[in-house]
Amino acid sequence: MVRGERGSASPHRVIQHRRLGRADLTISPIGFGGWSIGGPGHTFTGSADRDSQSVSAMLHAFELGVNWVDTSPVYGDGHSEKLVGRAIRLFSGERPLVFTKCGRRWDSPDSAPRSDLRPASIRADCEASMKRLGVDVIDVLQFHWPDNDTGVPIEDSWGELQRLLEEGNLRAAGVCNFNTSLLARCEAVGHVDSLQTPLSLIARDSAGGLLQACAEHHTAAIVYSPMQVGLLTDSFAASLVEGFQRDDWRRSHGDFQSPGLERNLLLRDALRPIAAAHSTTVAAIAVAWTLAWPQVTGAIAGARTAEQVDGWIDGATVTLSETDLDAIAAAIEESGAGHGPPRPRQVGR
Repeated sequence: MVRGERGSASPHRVIQHRRLGRADLTISPIGFGGWSIGGPGHTFTGSADRDSQSVSAMLHAFELGVNWVDTSPVYGDGHSEKLVGRAIRLFSGERPLVFTKCGRRWDSPDSAPRSDLRPASIRADCEASMKRLGVDVIDVLQFHWPDNDTGVPIEDSWGELQRLLEEGNLRAAGVCNFNTSLLARCEAVGHVDSLQTPLSLIARDSAGGLLQACAEHHTAAIVYSPMQVGLLTDSFAASLVEGFQRDDWRRSHGDFQSPGLERNLLLRDALRPIAAAHSTTVAAIAVAWTLAWPQVTGAIAGARTAEQVDGWIDGATVTLSETDLDAIAAAIEESGAGHGPPRPRQVGR
């Protein structure tokens, strides 16, 4: 039995919602990330039991007050979207918002993903996602990556997304992994409701100007990988890297190899006393740090089990003090982990 199917809900938390830029949507500070439930590779290679765990994790997050989920067609070749559709149909409360993406292709397990933001491709992706999700309208459709493959001007691509918005297929439109120049070019055609970018205590580059550009355009900044794909959690250990699947990109990434791995874990360990002072987890502190940036609207946190949701849900309600932020900035400097600004200029929720 999938957890939550019979209404065995955990107490609903009081979480203050935030407006998604200028869109008529409000979101919880944390959204459920659907990357891991689709599997890290081209296609899903898990089991029915793992799917049930994934759906249970989403339902548990919804029961705790998370009101949106982020997914993509390339997460397990559509598998993540299908599981999201299953979860939102099972949830007995108000339907969670669905953020998905378009314009990304992954043709085979042996190929590399590529971008295709031609207008016809965008429209086809939108229609296919609605079928997999089982919805008549997508709450937020986002360009997954810039198109450096087909040569189509971004203005033509963004114009097609605006037409889908005008036709009622979408409630809001956004972009992912865009820089300030591409954001401005899209904004000149039509308003960009949201921009997704990585941000964590380790990957801090977007806080050096991109977040500020989003605020200037009244574009919601949605950050992903706030726990740096598991590094900034209580239980991560260096020995786990050897157990990653062969096609897991983390095996060859500098954050998971020496000396970066040791620096990152030194920073992670420095968060433990701060977590203890707030009676929460390291993961929750890592998420709360991203939400302390005044330009950030929401953070995406992934989970494959309900217990993992419990590990980060406090990040939506923990408020880090100036003393906390100073201590974290000092730990960043001492550890030498990551790159980018080490501290929000001010505490802001």
